[in-house]
Amino acid sequence: MRILIALTYYRPHVSGLTIYAQRLAQGLAQRGHTVTVLTSRFNPTLPVREREMDGVEIVRVPVAASVSKGVIMPLFPFYAATFIRRHDVVNAHMPQFEAALLAGLGRTMRRGVVLTYQCDLSMPPGWLNRVVETSLAPLNEAAARLAHSIVVTTADYAEHSPFLTRHQAKLAVIPTLINTPVPEPARSEQLARRWGLEGAVTIGFAARFAAEKGVEYLLEALPRVAREVPNVRIAFTGAYKYTVGEQAYLKHLEPLIAAQRERLVFLDLLSDDEMANFFSVCDVLAVTSLNSTESFGLVQVESMLCGTPVVATDLPGVREAVRRTGMGLIVAPRDPAALADALVRVIRERAQFQRPRAAIIAEFNLDAALEQYEQVFAQSRLSA
Repeated sequence: MRILIALTYYRPHVSGLTIYAQRLAQGLAQRGHTVTVLTSRFNPTLPVREREMDGVEIVRVPVAASVSKGVIMPLFPFYAATFIRRHDVVNAHMPQFEAALLAGLGRTMRRGVVLTYQCDLSMPPGWLNRVVETSLAPLNEAAARLAHSIVVTTADYAEHSPFLTRHQAKLAVIPTLINTPVPEPARSEQLARRWGLEGAVTIGFAARFAAEKGVEYLLEALPRVAREVPNVRIAFTGAYKYTVGEQAYLKHLEPLIAAQRERLVFLDLLSDDEMANFFSVCDVLAVTSLNSTESFGLVQVESMLCGTPVVATDLPGVREAVRRTGMGLIVAPRDPAALADALVRVIRERAQFQRPRAAIIAEFNLDAALEQYEQVFAQSRLSA
């Protein structure tokens, strides 16, 4: 099949959404499909078109301006029409403003239309963010009505999303796409020394610094953890100072960071191999998300595959990895005391929460997920 994957941001921008889309594109290309990614040229130094080594072609649409976490692309309709015409299926990753346009063009050209619904959009306070949310709602609804299928990561999330419950007949549940290498013990030890984590008890945090990630609650939990585990550190990896649309949130975090700076380690963005070793270095991973903008948190499964248990918040979808594997604890969001107690328990009783890598792969199998995607895409073509 010729498959067009469309989303607002793609590599080198790093988020759970972009990592998921990249794994989908690469996995489908490796299975013999022709795959093109249509995305924004959010950084003007990026090439308009390039072909990655795995055979995936990336097409970037020029950006006229940025609004909150989104971009304005006046030429997007032209690019979309051009490339939808050349493909059999269009797969739009939501949330994105252009999903309704993509779905409409796909239907008009009798192409398969499949949405991948990554998450609801719940933005920080502010009049501009309210305008964005209000504007996006009818566009999402139009896209869903036009789509042949809507892919979601978990039934748990779908059952609690007001948007998805209106479109249950179109839902296809496909587990998240995980492709995590096996960590190398010698390399993990080397990186621990380089990062200043040798001999420390390390809480890992692997995410962008964004308001929905709940970083402040982890920072507020740290003194309580430190009373029980004196040599504890938090190691952060992910976009920190340069997260799109999060300047006010970063300003809010500054006093909390300054107060405990000696216990905090900030790492650069890491490669896939480095990420595997990062998880291996950590004693526990914290996922402190606050709302439905987080639908799963794929770093949980990556951490589990590297032998490290997780403490995650009790949110639809986010709690599924721990529920399905037993490899960690679930806590209420926005509760630093409960978070601290859970982190201490996992640190002290770590062996109790560990599971074999094979058991995690059995729950989250990349090849099985890609095969399900192929079936959904093929069915959408037949329905076009």
